[in-house]
Amino acid sequence: MQRFLMRRAILTVATLWLVSVLIFMMARIGGDPSTLLIDDYASAQTLQELRESLGLDKSWPEQYWVFLTHALRGDFGISIVQKQPVGSLIVQRIPATLHLGLVAFLFSLAVGIPLGVLSSLKRGSLVDRLSKVVGLIGQSAPPFWIGIMLMFFFAVKLGWVAPSGREEATSIILPAITLGWFNVAANMRLMRSAMLDVLDSEYIKLAKAKGVSNTMVVWKHAFRNALIPPLTFAGITLGGLITGSLVAEVVFAWPGLGQLAFLAVRDSDYPLLQGVVIAFAAAYLATAFLVDILYAYIDPRIRFT
Repeated sequence: MQRFLMRRAILTVATLWLVSVLIFMMARIGGDPSTLLIDDYASAQTLQELRESLGLDKSWPEQYWVFLTHALRGDFGISIVQKQPVGSLIVQRIPATLHLGLVAFLFSLAVGIPLGVLSSLKRGSLVDRLSKVVGLIGQSAPPFWIGIMLMFFFAVKLGWVAPSGREEATSIILPAITLGWFNVAANMRLMRSAMLDVLDSEYIKLAKAKGVSNTMVVWKHAFRNALIPPLTFAGITLGGLITGSLVAEVVFAWPGLGQLAFLAVRDSDYPLLQGVVIAFAAAYLATAFLVDILYAYIDPRIRFT
């Protein structure tokens, strides 16, 4: 078990290091950031002074070494546009992103799993066909379009919820639905498929033959065994919900890390962009690592594979 966890920890750290290298290079391959931050009519001396102040006059290996050593201490530099430490900007935005991601996660489970169970029990009925439509829309419609349509109907036309921001209690509803809708569809399809497989299994037929009530067969035997695939999927996608919040946050002006990343790209604020991407990667990898640990405890075969 310890060897398994050690391997996973080393792989996680190596992946995070690789992400830091890639984001560092991508921030510079797009061009010299200093030319985007200065007037077109500025002198060469002014441009050189700006490059020196940002540390861009050094070679890429030197720049990366400075970036890495500072990042290990939690120092991601100063935002070029906002003139604040990148670390403090990230810390300020983390609670909003975690709030949105967790609510979207709970929404995807609370809607997707019951809908999948109902669809499997009403196989071929109108409910089953409507569930398939929900799954098709959830897995094919672009998230930004879903967000805009939800905002138009429920916030603008009906006025039931707040259209954007985080000031009101209802502000979380529309961005959480937008972010979690894809996983609602995925959980519904997984749960439906798993329930159908279990309901057609021999031990379920035997239980029915022995006179066990249909309610007992469904909820005590079939449901518990069918939960394994959707819960596995939920554990894997929890990190994805937290790190994939950019579209929902931008559409609904939600003040989280996704919106911060959008501002960094828009303003060519490369220190801020580097910090936000690394924060997203660390959150996703930490979640995946915790899921690996959970799997290893649940299924001993994983430890020895």
